[in-house]
Amino acid sequence: MFLENTVNHKEQFGWIEVIAGSMFSGKTEELIRRLKRAQFAKQKVEIFKPSVDVRYHDEMVVSHDSNEIRSTPVPAAANIAILAQGCDVVGIDEAQFFDDEIVRVCNDLANRGIRVIVAGLDMDFKGNPFGPMPALMATAEYVTKVHAVCTRTGNLANYSFRKTDNDKLVMLGETEEYEPLSRAAYFHAMKKNEKK
Repeated sequence: MFLENTVNHKEQFGWIEVIAGSMFSGKTEELIRRLKRAQFAKQKVEIFKPSVDVRYHDEMVVSHDSNEIRSTPVPAAANIAILAQGCDVVGIDEAQFFDDEIVRVCNDLANRGIRVIVAGLDMDFKGNPFGPMPALMATAEYVTKVHAVCTRTGNLANYSFRKTDNDKLVMLGETEEYEPLSRAAYFHAMKKNEKK
């Protein structure tokens, strides 16, 4: 469960919140919800996403259920530090696609008094920790793990199973390419793939 930080005006430091989980688990939806609440509170909010993520829109962060918020696509994490000047809150979607520099950038922003909210896949399609997400989760004050529903068992799903034969680590896709699976369903699907 996520509890929002109570503000202590004597402390000038911000904090990092990480929203992690599999595909179709509601990570982006939760990110958008938190950012819109901050905007409603009249805080200065900037949202960033990797410029490679053009699935729904090239400038909007869009959830699978079409909720959206304007963002700035950036090619590298270092751009975020430059563009986030004067912000109260910084949102970052699809953090797994950034290089390890994103960890330093998020910590620097938090140390400047900014609330940083990051969403991303915690594991790749092979079931391994994905990019900078483990380090972000380790340095964050708050970590929210969200789950999808397994398309085969109906149990909680925390694995993103790739249904295509593409072996590239980064492959943008939706329900045609990926499905959320529980541990048991993922294990059986991977075993079946090994036999092919």
